[in-house]
Amino acid sequence: MPRMTTGLDQIAQGFVPELRQQRVAVLCNHTAVDRWGRHIIDVLRDQGVDVVRALAPEHGIWGTHQDMEPVLLSDGARDELLGVPVVSLYGADLASLAPPVEALSGIDAIVFDIQDIGTRYYTYAATLALVMKVAAPLGLPVWVCDRPNPIGPLREGPLLKAGFESFCGLVPGLPIRHGLTVGGLARFYREAIAPEVELRVIAGTPAGDAPWVPPSPNMPTRTTALVYPGMCLLEGTTLSEGRGTTSPFLMFGAPKLDAAAAITELRRRDCPGVEFIATRFRPAFGKHAGEVCNGIYLNVFDATALRAVRLGVHVLDACRRASPEAWTWRTDAYEFVTDRPAIDLLWGSTALRDTIDKGTAVDRLLEDADADCKTFDYKRYQVR
Repeated sequence: MPRMTTGLDQIAQGFVPELRQQRVAVLCNHTAVDRWGRHIIDVLRDQGVDVVRALAPEHGIWGTHQDMEPVLLSDGARDELLGVPVVSLYGADLASLAPPVEALSGIDAIVFDIQDIGTRYYTYAATLALVMKVAAPLGLPVWVCDRPNPIGPLREGPLLKAGFESFCGLVPGLPIRHGLTVGGLARFYREAIAPEVELRVIAGTPAGDAPWVPPSPNMPTRTTALVYPGMCLLEGTTLSEGRGTTSPFLMFGAPKLDAAAAITELRRRDCPGVEFIATRFRPAFGKHAGEVCNGIYLNVFDATALRAVRLGVHVLDACRRASPEAWTWRTDAYEFVTDRPAIDLLWGSTALRDTIDKGTAVDRLLEDADADCKTFDYKRYQVR
């Protein structure tokens, strides 16, 4: 099968001459490679672009840091492999998520290239949006190298409601599984928070396949990405979502979970494309680190049938009904937010938490989410 061509591939082949002789800051990480495995900074240099500095998102420039772990760099810190100064855009507080104006000084443009995974919670596009917001009044154009959405164009889940914004859901109106590429997300965010920015999306070609580079420490495979829109909801609970194991988001549980009862409950439900397998695991870090957890492993046997958001809702509800004492809602800070529960930030409203706490069936919740999702004007932002 021929490989898909990304926006970076277009630059590598000389199809974006406007960037030559420009001084740029590059918002990127380790996923920013062309079809031959060359990093974007090397590609840009080969095309005569002066890379002044790199801007690093959550997890750092090489994806070395865990979720919500501050990436603290000294002023002028230089990456030895890339040979450029690096500015971290994921520090120890909310203010660190947007670049200071001086981080964008001495440049003519910003170039973005990071693999997204098609889910509202994933923070890389939020970082791009905040950079666009700072770049707009400075008159700096933002070039986005588009990449394929590895979980495809399917849309799922409710739209984020006003009042539930956070770094894992920056702007109201976006469904959990949005179906857009990162170029489409950039168009959505420009309209919402940075209408004055000069945005240029470098589209690739849609045919074929693109190489997979794990974009963050707990996103090792395409299958992980496929279940993530629903299984990330477990981050809003005290259930382990499998961090600290080799199968994050595909394995979940807790020390007191009655996994057998939860599996029995899940097998009665409409969860197409996936099998539920009893297991035990001991996370090396994260929730329940060092403890043996009773768990469930997800075997995805039909990726086209899978509905990840529906799956995640049923997992939470089944685990509550099977083991009501085994888990609670997460109450500690989540992406620097302390005044709203993490599960509400993830779902985009209180509806999921309210439904499960009341013990009512989740079918109506899922019907409402489907209807809500259909109001999202996907084609308005789609990169063709």
